[in-house]
Amino acid sequence: MKIVVKIGTSTLAHATGQLNIRRVAELCRVLSDLKNAGHQIILVSSGAIGMGIGKLSLGERPADIPTKQAAASVGQCELMYTYNKEFGEYNHTVAQILLTALDLQDDIHRVNFENTLNRLLELGALPIINENDSVATEEIEIDNDTMGALVATAVGADLLVLLSDIDGLYTADPHKNPDAKLIHDVLELTPDVLALAGGKGSSLGTGGMATKLKAASIAGAAGIDMVIANGAAPHLLYDLLDGQPVGTRFYASKDKHNQEKSQDNG
Repeated sequence: MKIVVKIGTSTLAHATGQLNIRRVAELCRVLSDLKNAGHQIILVSSGAIGMGIGKLSLGERPADIPTKQAAASVGQCELMYTYNKEFGEYNHTVAQILLTALDLQDDIHRVNFENTLNRLLELGALPIINENDSVATEEIEIDNDTMGALVATAVGADLLVLLSDIDGLYTADPHKNPDAKLIHDVLELTPDVLALAGGKGSSLGTGGMATKLKAASIAGAAGIDMVIANGAAPHLLYDLLDGQPVGTRFYASKDKHNQEKSQDNG
C-alpha cells in the first residue's frame, strides 16, 4: 500500500514543547517496519514551530508572524535531525520537502512537487513533508491535516492516516462529556457529522477536529479512505493494516465500506 501518515505537534512533543523522544522513536520504528514489509510510506509532519518554541524556551506559542517563522526555522532543523537519526537506525533514507500554499496552487510547482515525490518513492526514500512556515505567512494559516490530504491526493495514496492526540471522532467532546462514544465508521460527511468538529486542538498545535473532517472530505473526493488514530500508540498502525478497527475510519464511498464488510464476513 501507499500510505500517507500525518503526525501532529501535540503527538510529537511534550506539553513543554520539547521532543517526546520515546514516542518519536516508536513511530519511526513502526514506520520503518511497515516500509520493510513493502509499503510505501510518506510522512507529513507538523512540529517545526512547536519544537522551535521548546528549543528557544519561548514557553508558549508566539502570536506574531516573525517569531513563528523564527521558531519554525529553528524547529525544522531539530525535526529533520531527529527523523534522519531515527530512520537511519533502520537503514532508511529520509528526504525533506517543504511546501508553501503557492506550491500547491501553481500548476507548474505542483507538477514538480508530484514528480519529485514519486521519484523519491521509486528510489526507496521516505519523504517527510512539512509546511514551509519560515518563509510563507499564508502557510501558517494552513494546517497539516489538509496538507496530508493534498499529498495523499497528489500521489494517489491508498490510505491517509492522521495520528492525533485523540482516539478518533466522538459523539461529543470526550474531555467534557464522559458519555461520549467513539465513532468507528463514517460513511458520509453529513451535517450532523460535521457538527461534531468542535474547536481547536492543543495549545502547541493548530489543528482540531474541523481540519480533520476537511481532510476527510478532500481525501474522500479522491477515492481515498482516511483514518484518525491516537498517535500516542504508533503500534496501532500494525492493527490498522491487519484490517482491525482502529480509531475512526472515513470511507471514500459506501460501496467500499460494504465491500470490506463483506470480505470480513466471508
